Amino acid sequence: MNYKETLDWMFNKLPMYQTQGASAYRKDITNTVLLAKHLGNPERNLKCIHIAGTNGKGSTSHLLASVLQEAGYKVGLYTSPHLKDYRERIAINGIPISEEYVTDFMNKNKPFFEANELSFFEMSVGLAFEYFVKEKTDINIIEVGMGGRLDSTNIITPLVSVITNIGLDHTQFLGDTLELIAFEKAGIIKPNIPVVIGEYVAETKPVFLAKAKETNSEIYFASDLINETYPSALLGDYQVHNKKTVMQTLKALQDKKLLSVSETDIKNGFLNVIKNTRLQGRWQQLGENPTVICDTAHNSHGLKIVLNQIQKQKFKILHIVLGLVNDKNLEEILPLFPQDAIYYFCKPDILRGLDEVILKEKAAEFNLIGQTYISVSNAYQAAKENAGSNDFIYIGGSTFVVAEIL
Repeated sequence: MNYKETLDWMFNKLPMYQTQGASAYRKDITNTVLLAKHLGNPERNLKCIHIAGTNGKGSTSHLLASVLQEAGYKVGLYTSPHLKDYRERIAINGIPISEEYVTDFMNKNKPFFEANELSFFEMSVGLAFEYFVKEKTDINIIEVGMGGRLDSTNIITPLVSVITNIGLDHTQFLGDTLELIAFEKAGIIKPNIPVVIGEYVAETKPVFLAKAKETNSEIYFASDLINETYPSALLGDYQVHNKKTVMQTLKALQDKKLLSVSETDIKNGFLNVIKNTRLQGRWQQLGENPTVICDTAHNSHGLKIVLNQIQKQKFKILHIVLGLVNDKNLEEILPLFPQDAIYYFCKPDILRGLDEVILKEKAAEFNLIGQTYISVSNAYQAAKENAGSNDFIYIGGSTFVVAEIL
């Protein structure tokens, strides 16, 4: 198989949460353990930082990677989902894995994958771990896909575990209370390995404290311990929490003499994060006059912050290009959106995309008024045609909506 054929096979032949949703979720890591053994257990030869959380995983991972690059380390970065190209998920010092490596890995291991019915995510984790070992990385930032306790990445023993925050998302898999979701995320905490908590609430702090006590893990609450941060190329209001999490994580590693990073490395890493890691879709400005902003926030926890930041902007009329996936709780998300905006309802081009007509009808129940469009690009084009130079266009609701625009 060539690269395109390899991706088609991965996306179409195997279960994948990104496109299928619930049917792709695996409730144990047996297959990942089997795959790791097949590959010679590459995870045992990696120094890692493990990152879980409802929101902020991607930004936190990229900020950490950028700082460590500035400090001179060879940094592997594994994240998900991707926006434009599958290779974004696996990178070293901002350079994505090559098409050839992906193709060779999949061709070489295809019989094993098929015989054991491995999922898209399981294969991707195996690919990342083998690649980082072969490329002799110094340190690797590993982001969980979903949850933590049963996530495929949870076969690693990291230098530090990081949990950014807890919100109500993926409740059909992780539980329908903050305590239950926190329990799943806390599953990445390992015996005698320090853990950094980015944000907590009254319901989640006891869960983290109990798990840390059980595993004899030193626990740090970044929001309580870090007061000042540095400017960053990532401009969303929510980044203040992610920056605190990163700074506390680096401090924990330095206190234990596991890494060496200077204050200058942190400052430069924050400022150069987009250049160093190629991160996109976080309060990203695509145009001015009118101002055009896209953001991948897709659950109530993230959308509240982003929509609040929109209200702080100066504009005449607000235009919102909105698309969602069909497993979101609309009664929880739609009331967050302003009623005085013009809406352009669309469906992201994936199987899980919510039909734009259904979205429009449901939105009308919350006095969100607009028209439907057959594609994200058509909706965006209509917004640009309708908007005046002093207006504001926001594109969001789903990672996949942003991906189509970028």
